[in-house]
This record gives sequence, structure tokens and C-alpha cells, in this order.
Amino acid sequence: GIGWYRTHPTLDCEAVPGNRYFIEFDGVYMNSTVYVNGQEVGHRPYGYSSFEYDITKYLKQGDNVIAVRVDNSDQPNSRWYSGCGIYRHVWLTETNPVHVKHWGVHVETDAKTGQVKVEVELAKYPSLNIHRPTIKNTVFDANGKEVGLKVKNPHLWSVEDPYVYKVRTQVLVSGKVVDEVWTTTGFRDFKFDAETGFWLNGKNFKLNGVCEHHDFGCLGAAVNEDAMHRKLSKLKAMGVNSIRSSHNPPAPELLNMCDTMGIIVMDESFDMWRRKKTAGDYARFFDEWHERDLTDLVLRDRNHPSVLMWSIGNEVLEQWSSAEADTLTLEQANLILNAGHDASTLAKEGELSVQSLLTQHLAEIIKRYDTTRPILAGCNEPNPNNHLFKSGAIDIIGFNYHHQ
Repeated sequence: GIGWYRTHPTLDCEAVPGNRYFIEFDGVYMNSTVYVNGQEVGHRPYGYSSFEYDITKYLKQGDNVIAVRVDNSDQPNSRWYSGCGIYRHVWLTETNPVHVKHWGVHVETDAKTGQVKVEVELAKYPSLNIHRPTIKNTVFDANGKEVGLKVKNPHLWSVEDPYVYKVRTQVLVSGKVVDEVWTTTGFRDFKFDAETGFWLNGKNFKLNGVCEHHDFGCLGAAVNEDAMHRKLSKLKAMGVNSIRSSHNPPAPELLNMCDTMGIIVMDESFDMWRRKKTAGDYARFFDEWHERDLTDLVLRDRNHPSVLMWSIGNEVLEQWSSAEADTLTLEQANLILNAGHDASTLAKEGELSVQSLLTQHLAEIIKRYDTTRPILAGCNEPNPNNHLFKSGAIDIIGFNYHHQ
């Protein structure tokens, strides 16, 4: 059905003139619309995406009303227990007008050289034209000791020894720190080999993984850190060393725990693309929202040392050539893909199917923001004519069920 949430924050908006206010939702299932003092701020269909709104212009001095409408009335829209409503954390943040953009820090590490590369994007507000901010990045080891942007003999992150570093990003104006962001990172060297399998830091071993849905059994879907830690601890005691976020973006807390508990993550985006699996699922939003949702997933999660793979889909119906598998016209393909391809020409020449072009498009979205991890998809069509395979866009081929 439809649910409403309301909260009444009292704010002293005049205390620091020019400061910005943001509200961030880690996940709302689903079709959420946010209002501040009666004005619509934004709408987000996908129930697993994290998102943030700048609500500064909607606020007033003193009492405010923040309302969230959630519409989960179209059923069924999932193949598992999704929960309903605001089931993850919500954050209200006040910042200086000069500050780091949401998910604006990108950290890459080199396990061989110990080099730490940090890219920082500041929010584009008029105040940036007035001030001349400087950015300072500092790396700290697990004991809180400053180690610099090049770490000598870095302590490697592994399943047995999940050692993490932290990067402190400071924004300074006239020598004063006006914003500070902390980012967890780690050094690890990994690869996938067709002959020998998975390697981490020069060690060859098997990934004993589970497809882990986001709920907590009888406790429901609402995020509970104690229940999450208990679940991960029990899985690790069973011998699990890797998790696939089945089949959607996970809660941020899951990745934080996997970073420090030594659990490798396959970070998954969608259970369906354009072709629906249930009557009211994400397929009806895919055309308009897939690029934003996939982009936000990568921007949010790309710094986690535990994340070693991106999955663009699980058993999507676009694997097949049947009429039921895709209804996308070539004209629609050009509008959706918008990735430098001419779908009509390619399809006529027999080079690639529309489904293969869509696979390439999703992979290209990820590579805009991260090129350090392989891209894969879970497939239950082992035939070489699988359109995802034929696209040439996925680095690792996933076969679900067809072990023979």
C-alpha cells in the first residue's frame, strides 16, 4: 500500500548563513517522494538505491516538516521478501557552502607501489567562485598513524587479515577546515584467471560464496547492525569468504562490515532489465532510471576494499532471442543507449543484437567511474548465443546452475 512518514526538525538556519542542508536515504522500498514544508523535493522508484537531496531552499527558520510518501501498492514487484517503507538509515547533514560533493571522494590504491591516488570533487555552488579552497588528503593506518600518500610496504587487505587504511579529506578556506570526509580503503592485488581461478595477493584459493538477500529472516528487512554482524559472523564461521548482494545494491553497513571482517563482495545492481519477472517490478522504471541507479551504486561503493566485482544483472531475460525476451525497437535502443552506438546500423549489419548493445551500455556506465574491477553478470543460459556473452562487455562469465 501507501505509507507516509513525517518528522519535525527544528533548525537554526540563521546560525551560519549560507550553510547547506541535505537529507540522505540509504534505501526506501519503493517509489518514494520526499516533501519539505509541503514542497516536492524529489522522487526515486528503485527501492535499493541510496540517494540524497539538497533541501536548503525548502527549509525555514524554526519548525520544519519533512514528509516521505512511499508507494509499494503495485504487487508483486519482487521475487523475494523486500520489506516496505524506509527500511535503511536516514541522515540529515549540514555543511559549509564549500564542501565535498556527495560521494565525491574516489580513492585508488596500488598494492605493488604503495601509492594512494585520491580524486576529490567539490559541490558546484556559487560560493566556489568566491572562495579559493584547497584540498588536503592524509592517509592513516589502522592504528591511526599518519602514513602519507605513498605507503612503504603497505599492509595488504585479505580474507584472513582485513587490514584497512583511512583517508581524511579536508577542504580549507583561508587556512580553516570547512569540511572533512573520511574514506575507508585498503591495499590488495587480485586477478581472475581462466585456468587457475581467483588470486588475492599472490594466493590462489576458491571463493566460497553465498547469494545473500538483504533481510534478517524473522526480524524483517529493516537494517539492524547487530543482526547484520551476527549473520556475517555465522556465515564466516561456516567457511564463507564471499557474498553476492542478491540481487540489488546492499546496505552501506554491509560493505563496511565486509571491509573489516574480510569478506569479498560481488556488488550487484539489478535482478531485471527491461523485461519484467513480476508484474510491478523494476523493469517498468529501467529505461528512465537505470543509468542513474547504476552510476550511484558505483560512486557509493567504489572505495570499499571488500568489493572486488560489479554485477550488472542476475538471470536477466535479455539473454535470449525469443519475442518474450526483448521488445526494444531499434529507435528505442538509440534513445536508451546513447553511448556512441548506432543501434540500427549495428543490428542491420548483424554485428550485435539490441540486447548485446544494452549489455555494453551498462558496462560502459561502470567504467566511467571505476576501471579497477571486473564486470560480470549471473546467467542461466549457458549457450554461446547468450546475448550477454556475445556482447564482449563482461569480463567474467557467470553460469548459474549449469555446473555440468
